Amino acid sequence: MVPAEADKKLEGFIEWASKLGISDSPNNSQSFSEPKSCLGYTLTLSYFADTGGRGLGAARDLKKGELALSVPKSALFTKDWFLKDELVSSVVSNHYSLSPTQMLSACLLYEMGKGKSSFWYPYFLQLPRSYEILATFSEFEKQALQVEDAIWTAEKAISKAELEWKEALSLMQELKLKPQFLTLRAWIWASATISSRTMHIPWDEAGCLCPVGDFFNYAPPGEESNSLEEIEVRMRASSLGDVSLSSEHSTNNLQRFIDAGFNEDIGAYCFYARQNYKRGEQVLLSYGTYTNLELLEHYGFVLNENPNDKVFIPLELTMYSSNSWPRESMYIHQDGKPSFALLSALRLWATPHNQRRSVGHLAYSGSQLSAENEMLVMNWISQNCRAVLNNLPTTVQEDSLLLSTIGKIQNLHNGIELRKMLDLLKDEFRAFSEANGMEIAELVLCGKTKRSIERWKLAVQWRLRYKKILIDCITYCSEVIISLSKKNDRTK
Repeated sequence: MVPAEADKKLEGFIEWASKLGISDSPNNSQSFSEPKSCLGYTLTLSYFADTGGRGLGAARDLKKGELALSVPKSALFTKDWFLKDELVSSVVSNHYSLSPTQMLSACLLYEMGKGKSSFWYPYFLQLPRSYEILATFSEFEKQALQVEDAIWTAEKAISKAELEWKEALSLMQELKLKPQFLTLRAWIWASATISSRTMHIPWDEAGCLCPVGDFFNYAPPGEESNSLEEIEVRMRASSLGDVSLSSEHSTNNLQRFIDAGFNEDIGAYCFYARQNYKRGEQVLLSYGTYTNLELLEHYGFVLNENPNDKVFIPLELTMYSSNSWPRESMYIHQDGKPSFALLSALRLWATPHNQRRSVGHLAYSGSQLSAENEMLVMNWISQNCRAVLNNLPTTVQEDSLLLSTIGKIQNLHNGIELRKMLDLLKDEFRAFSEANGMEIAELVLCGKTKRSIERWKLAVQWRLRYKKILIDCITYCSEVIISLSKKNDRTK
């Protein structure tokens, strides 16, 4: 699509959204009856090259908690909207075994099949034509993740998409969808749209598509989410009698700042500023707490700095049995520090059996048991992080070079220059070329291959961030060991 066409369609969409009552002004309906734009008072549509691409910027200074956008219920794309259609309402009731998200995905394809006659056509023109979620990964792209857990997650996402498509196929056939909307490829696009763009609503588990509201790019939850582990720890310690934590204090701390939600009082989906914004800054939305792998699975992107990212390292069965922490709480934080539960579990594990009962309350409250115990734990973590890194086929340095080269390839349009650059990639590029069954010169010509390159790039970004967390953890453990050794030397 040429820029002029894209601008014209975007302008048509904004005007359509305005007529539906979508507005960034709390007094919009009082100032003029039929506004041409639903944006301009609080928000402006902009392009942010380094942080998500197209998104919403602040048209003025915004204060935390201030209403930024409202979308009336009648403008939300929900299953209820489709149940007004006689064909949909008569067919859907026969497929009660399908999940709400399968139903909404099928409804999306049904409405897409109407083309220009659809009420939602201006909105559909703004939806991405493709996604890079894990369910779209080829075998090569899946293996490029390198880490066994990540590959397994991708395999599970791919299998789940295919199974859900087969389950929903009879429903879509009864809805008389055109052949191109009955394919697995079309289903993955629809389910990816639902997975990555829906907003939570209290009356439907599938959520809703929210025109204009889905222009907000993602920001991970901030300090309020990072404190949850500490609160959980204090609550656990409180149950052991070590820390006093009232239920009122617990509830207040566990509450998260909600920056979007459906407001029953005014019958609209409302979006609020999650922090103070200066005019021109991108206004972001927190979809929830996700690791990078979860972001890749459901949304098709990763963050270089994700405070909610984590890495799990292999633990021995005796490490799980020596404590009561759930497995999912024992991990390494994105900054390289072991989680509270992981440290607690390993401190107990490194303690002789006949002493664990007497020091259990100290471990659960976060205390070091002794300098020797702590150094043993740090050595164990460090050695296992190194073992994980050594078992992976490429290093951080190799991944960094590969990632840089892929980025340059995406911006090249000259076959000769491309050939020279691709020589740097060696084995992994040859595997990519074979997987896609095409010549080097075709890379800059084929849209399908460009999308494959983008997914390859995402896989490398994910595994690079994973390895950096392990390296940061090794550094952290070494610093703790050095510090404890110095203290021991001073006390001798």
